[in-house]
Amino acid sequence: MPSVGVVGATGAVGTVTLELLAERGYDDVRAFASERSAGKRVAFGGEALVVEEATPEAFGELDLCLFSIGTSGSLALVPEAVRAVAIVVDKSAAYRLADGVPLVVPEVNSARAAENEGIVANPNCCAIPLTCVLKPLHDAAGLRRIRIATYQSMSGAGASKMQQLEATKPHELDLLMEWDYDGDEFDEETKLREETRKIMELPELPVSANCVRVPVMVGHAETVWIETESRLTADEAKTILGAAPSVRLEDFPSPGRAKGIDEVLVGRIRQDPTEENGLVLFLACDNLRKGAALNAIQIAELLLENERVVSDDRHLRAV
Repeated sequence: MPSVGVVGATGAVGTVTLELLAERGYDDVRAFASERSAGKRVAFGGEALVVEEATPEAFGELDLCLFSIGTSGSLALVPEAVRAVAIVVDKSAAYRLADGVPLVVPEVNSARAAENEGIVANPNCCAIPLTCVLKPLHDAAGLRRIRIATYQSMSGAGASKMQQLEATKPHELDLLMEWDYDGDEFDEETKLREETRKIMELPELPVSANCVRVPVMVGHAETVWIETESRLTADEAKTILGAAPSVRLEDFPSPGRAKGIDEVLVGRIRQDPTEENGLVLFLACDNLRKGAALNAIQIAELLLENERVVSDDRHLRAV
């Protein structure tokens, strides 16, 4: 088993990353966080790990690092980690759209993971489930245009926002739009469009998004309007998505039903009467699992498997 470092281990995504690594049998795992969290203990399976301070010198004996810290922290620490370890999978927005850095959803573009120079980017927590759904539909009928409305839970904003929601009185609950502006859009909407284009390898695909944060603890949901090049009936789309990896059909998906589940829940698949080749569907996903931690681990396992295959091939050629 490889030696794995989880950077951001005390955060919402980091704690789920440790949980999933333990479930998958990893036993050489170290937890890292900021200086103020160093010395704390975090759960790992039935045990606890002592959190170490994430410094450039701390990564020397690791095979790979899974980063789930903010963009500024990743910009500072990821290059140092790359110099010390074999591979870094980064969850922040720091490298997602950078040239030469693959942005990977294993069910969509797994081959791109190997085309790295030390960093593989883990996409936005709405782009991951969206592209899991779009990929099989694109393969079947081509994509012409996508419109999305997201309903994103508080956990997507971090542990502090989850605590804020817990302390909020019911009559004070509201929809939030706390992202930074990027021209006429929130940066979250721009990221969702550009990341979807990069993952799908459709750089000109028209994508329009409207993103809202909702008073839900865990689980993101999306309404998606899809226009295809050739016509798909709703029943054909259901058949296609029912056979797609990491997708589960549900009559009425919801964040609550998606919590703790690794698949993307998809339902309410129907014709869009305003478009000749239009479909509408609703999806929900646990943003801390498939929307973040699980996808990063799946990327790492792709890379580890690729390294094993290359090593075996070298051995066979040597023999």
